[in-house]
Amino acid sequence: MAEGLRERKKRETRQRISDLATGLFMERGFEAVTIAEIAEAADVSVNTVYNYFPAKEDLFLDRAKGVVDRLARWVRGRDAGESAAEAVLRELRAEVEAVSPRVGLMDGYSRFMAVINESPTLKARLWALGQEVLENLDTALREEVGARPEEALPSLVAGQINWVHQTVMAVISREMMAGRDPKAVSREVLVLIDEMEGLLGDKVLNYAARGAR
Repeated sequence: MAEGLRERKKRETRQRISDLATGLFMERGFEAVTIAEIAEAADVSVNTVYNYFPAKEDLFLDRAKGVVDRLARWVRGRDAGESAAEAVLRELRAEVEAVSPRVGLMDGYSRFMAVINESPTLKARLWALGQEVLENLDTALREEVGARPEEALPSLVAGQINWVHQTVMAVISREMMAGRDPKAVSREVLVLIDEMEGLLGDKVLNYAARGAR
């Protein structure tokens, strides 16, 4: 369905507010910038900012939706015969090999993470987003295999798959903050993914294979 004029203008306004806010946060730090200053820079009212972003941290972590459902989306989109873990490993390798900004492999990422590390509010929100990633993955696994609510195995498998994702993201963040070249970090992280796959047991690697009886 084609995007209407009203929807396009709302999307563009939201993006402009987010971009201006991010610029201010990167320059001065998250805690030092007020919503009123962001509204003035974007030439909108404070209420308009809150209409698009319910909390101040949403302005900086404005692409969170694409992150919190990432693992669940990869699992639901797995290929025939592919297990949940295999799908996540495949997608994660593809992002890292492509030196994708979506996993933090980009110039300027160190400043982005520095802003987060300097802000207790953003660090708390980042932790909460990590919990959402795990919860969404757990839900997806349960739906895909038809697990009963009391079954523990989906949660155990979700924890192992999430460990791989969290470790990769943490290593990339650490290395990029150290000023490393994204392509060099990509090559090293691909080796790390192989090593982590070797640590996963057959029960995890074969869980929720699409089409398996």
